[in-house]
Amino acid sequence: MLATHISRAFFKLCHGNQLVYNTCWEDPRLDRVALQLGEGDRLIVITSAGCNALDYALDGPERIDTVDVNPRQNALLDLKLAAIRRLDYDQFFELFGRGKVSDWSAVYTDALRAELPEASRKFWDKNGKFFLGQGRRPSFYFRGTAGMFASWINWYINRYAKVREDIDRLLAAETVEEQKEIYESRVKPAFWGPFIKWFMRRDAALSLLGVPRAQRKQLERYYPGGIAKFVEDSLDTVFSELPLKDNYFWRVYLTGEYTKECCPEYLKEENFARLKGTDGQPGLASRVHTHTTTILEHLKGADCDYSHFVLLDHMDWMAEHMHDMLALQWQEIVDRADDGAKLLWRSAAVICEFVDPIEVEVDGKKRRLGELLEYDRQLADELHEIDRVHTYGGFSIATLRRHGVSLDAARANTGKGQGGYAAGGRLNKKMIHTTEQAADGGVESAKDAVSPDALANTR
Repeated sequence: MLATHISRAFFKLCHGNQLVYNTCWEDPRLDRVALQLGEGDRLIVITSAGCNALDYALDGPERIDTVDVNPRQNALLDLKLAAIRRLDYDQFFELFGRGKVSDWSAVYTDALRAELPEASRKFWDKNGKFFLGQGRRPSFYFRGTAGMFASWINWYINRYAKVREDIDRLLAAETVEEQKEIYESRVKPAFWGPFIKWFMRRDAALSLLGVPRAQRKQLERYYPGGIAKFVEDSLDTVFSELPLKDNYFWRVYLTGEYTKECCPEYLKEENFARLKGTDGQPGLASRVHTHTTTILEHLKGADCDYSHFVLLDHMDWMAEHMHDMLALQWQEIVDRADDGAKLLWRSAAVICEFVDPIEVEVDGKKRRLGELLEYDRQLADELHEIDRVHTYGGFSIATLRRHGVSLDAARANTGKGQGGYAAGGRLNKKMIHTTEQAADGGVESAKDAVSPDALANTR
């Protein structure tokens, strides 16, 4: 009990007045296939670092409302939106691609500051040093609590494991086979030692990454070896089974910067132009709006209904500590969602059991969410299999059916491992057998779905 209180206190200390995420750690390429956004759609998403909201905007929905209780996360997205409006592409990429800018003071004062809401302006007035490229953390991507952890990992790589050259070779590898040889023969033996395994089991370390004790407990309930083994298996999968050439998540984590060939979609020149707009016409970024509040409170006062919801992993914490509020949040979601609305969420839990039993009221009758959510098992599993991040236990894709799902779907939702929950992609198949469709080659269809050409066809 004491350990739990200490862990919560440290987590609150880390996150109570800090920027946590400097980049999103959910793969938007998968989300865009699952969401199938288009003209007229209205999306609500938890802000995080704002990268994925900008990626979703490229599919042309009518409106994207980003919601976060941490005003610093919204300040980061506000800065990105201001930079899209006021900077040219080279300046924009220097700022958010390289994570540093030589003349920050001039860029901020002359172009960006006046574009920011007051709360965001105050934050960047104080924290513009994040972009100076100086000191022991010479990149914005080594700032914030998650960035602090990344900075420490890079110190460990350089000074203790001494595998920087091997990491660079790994990121430059042309094939998965080449990656695997470098990773298994050079990087893993030097990096994944007893100290790292011990460190990854510490709540303090996980707090810096934005992982509360509740999430750790959910994962460890079903994953043999616990959190340290899960992280080790995740890294094994990322570096020896999935292509790294376009894996910008791990590139920025291991180097502190993106390249123009390996970066989020919003940082690519052709997409920057679409977000910015031309000839006096507002770009797609003008459809993105930030809100510092909870999902529950935002939905209570929202002036529109929503066709899509991206809930990230925030329900993990609520399920343990704020279950009543989680039920209220789902009531608001059901009330403000279009019939047929798409919902995505992720979890540390390999098997998620807390959503379907929640009761909401529809047309004056109490209904379990398991009776209203139609899960896409096959697509969730196929997409999670090729997730470039690969650090979540599971991934859910659901469609809300206000008048109830089919009897077969409702029965499926009463089984262990709810509906469309992908149980951990490749790495968790060591423990859980996933759907026959994925085993029979469904992964290839998902690979086709997330190809650049396929994404272009959804626009």
